[in-house]
Amino acid sequence: MKENIMISGFADEISSDFQKQLEVVTNLGMHYISLRSADGKGIADYTVEEVKEKLLPRLEKFGVKVSSLGSPIGKVGIEDEEGFQKQLEQLTTLCGICKVLNCKYIRMFSFYIPEGKDPQDYRSAVIEKLEKFLEIARKYQVVLLHENEKDIYGDVASRCKDLMDTLGGPCFKSAFDFANFVQCGEDTKTCWELLKGSVAYIHIKDAVSTDKENVVCGTGEGKIKEILSQAINEEGYEGFLTLEPHLVLFDALASLETTAAENIIKENKAKDGAEGYTMQYRALCGILDTI
Repeated sequence: MKENIMISGFADEISSDFQKQLEVVTNLGMHYISLRSADGKGIADYTVEEVKEKLLPRLEKFGVKVSSLGSPIGKVGIEDEEGFQKQLEQLTTLCGICKVLNCKYIRMFSFYIPEGKDPQDYRSAVIEKLEKFLEIARKYQVVLLHENEKDIYGDVASRCKDLMDTLGGPCFKSAFDFANFVQCGEDTKTCWELLKGSVAYIHIKDAVSTDKENVVCGTGEGKIKEILSQAINEEGYEGFLTLEPHLVLFDALASLETTAAENIIKENKAKDGAEGYTMQYRALCGILDTI
């Protein structure tokens, strides 16, 4: 594997237990995780001191670094002012956590749009609120990674591109998620061509459009092999490929989605989180070997 390509992953899909997460990733030979939740608690609910005392020593013991914080920032209704104010406080804390963990990336979103409404009607409100997040990020010199999550303003490539054209810069980049684009009815190759100039981070998650089900990477409609080959071999992509398998129901899923977890993962594709994570890791390694 090229030394400038590093594999990370949302290790809370292995287990809610942080010790178990670290054991599995290190047994696979991985040296990075994306820290979304640990010991059943979301990273945005930790204080800087708790991270220093409870998480950092274990990361150091296992020799594992943090590629990004899998935060819920921006995963709140665009009209939820109380939720937005709380997230401004959380983002300030998350930036402090980044400094403790020597991590420069925070994954985030661009607000849920009310069901049945035209996202474009909320563009100015989205831009205004994202600017306030960016003020904090610039102060701490942290990079906010906008993920193309379903049902938010930036769920399709055209609106992701608009956000990057309007706000993109050193502290605001794209996290490219293949599966989410598939589940929004988008062609991932077209999405990549539109967004590749702003992509600083890639999520390895695949899906099929028939029932919008997540599948092992490379077996769905995400065109992961084709796009990674182009990105790495032709366009010089450097950085993280972060596993987000979504192959088995896991504890943190209920807090990540607006619908019931069973609607996101309809049937387990492995016996447990560790096996699902391992399946995804090996499938990605296989793709990287062939390209």
